[in-house]
Amino acid sequence: MTRTVRLIAIVLLGLFARYTHAADQPIQADRTPLFVAGVDGYHTYRIPALTVTSKGSVLAFCEGRRGGAGDAGDIDLLIKRSLDNGQTWSSQAVVWDDANNTCGNPCPIVDRDTGTIWLLMTWNLGRDRESQIKDQTSQDTRRVYVTHSRDDGVTWAEPTEITSTTKRENWTWYATGPGAGIQIEHGKYRGRLVAPCDHIEAQTKHFYSHVIYSDDQGKTWQLGGRTAQAQVNECEVVEIADGKLLLNMRNYDRAHKARQIAVSEDGGLTWRDQRFDEALIEPICQASVRRVRWPDGDKPGILLFSNPADQDQRANMTVRVSLDDGATWPHSGILHAGPSAYSDLAVLPSGQVGCLYERGESKPYDMIEFCSFELSALDAGL
Repeated sequence: MTRTVRLIAIVLLGLFARYTHAADQPIQADRTPLFVAGVDGYHTYRIPALTVTSKGSVLAFCEGRRGGAGDAGDIDLLIKRSLDNGQTWSSQAVVWDDANNTCGNPCPIVDRDTGTIWLLMTWNLGRDRESQIKDQTSQDTRRVYVTHSRDDGVTWAEPTEITSTTKRENWTWYATGPGAGIQIEHGKYRGRLVAPCDHIEAQTKHFYSHVIYSDDQGKTWQLGGRTAQAQVNECEVVEIADGKLLLNMRNYDRAHKARQIAVSEDGGLTWRDQRFDEALIEPICQASVRRVRWPDGDKPGILLFSNPADQDQRANMTVRVSLDDGATWPHSGILHAGPSAYSDLAVLPSGQVGCLYERGESKPYDMIEFCSFELSALDAGL
């Protein structure tokens, strides 16, 4: 072995040790670089969202950022489709392009009863920056939109604005998702479509998580409850036992370098028991939580959670397993030990798990990669 090769090996081993947790093992997965920076007309691709339709198509959404990697400017909402569990993918298509403005934050929800795919999104003028919107010095503000597809994601309806019923007047910044919402499967609120969101309130400039929902199969959307405590924003929601919802949130309180969670017993109208989940460490970033299986006889239910599992930097994309509705997360595995950021999970028609996530080598935003893997890869006896 030459001196150069030895040095490279040492560097790579050092990076692996830096980015991995001693108890975790790499997940064996099939991988596809789905949206690659600089390819197909966009400088950077960000903000992944993943869902599976009633017919079994896998839909991957993201933002295509034309002029740079920033959160403002000319940003389009894009999609790719797979009909074979993510083995092959369609060419890239545009769901929403509004000239030089910002169209993003995809939050898809599949209505099991109708097969319709609803897609919640947010918009702002491309020349307005986030800081200006927060300070109310922008020319416009963040607005909430919805579109839908009735042909398995091939075509999409003209986006419809729903800001008036889903955003309060004293809210400045606003974001849908990012990542998929859910349709409640059990109990009093069965059939309700629920989209996780976040906002900033003008007077205090505090940021909160909240949800919006539809009880009429997507025809109208209403504002649900927000968290009682601030310093949380981007979130995902999952249905747990006894008709409850669990909200899993990005946390800005650096006294606790971990996620925050809250519970709803009324379909998302109110949230209680907001607290830190110290097992879910994070560097301040988005994450995903998804139900894989409900309890069945002697088989426990399964929740999965994905995020960059590092307290200080966006790295070490990890998938965790809970067998008790998120009370504990005893099993985990690593998808990518290096730089990584936003992610979204889905259960594929094959029964495998799909994860769409941002990753790179020197920074987390070189590409959005799709991975598929067996539950057994997490070594949880599943």
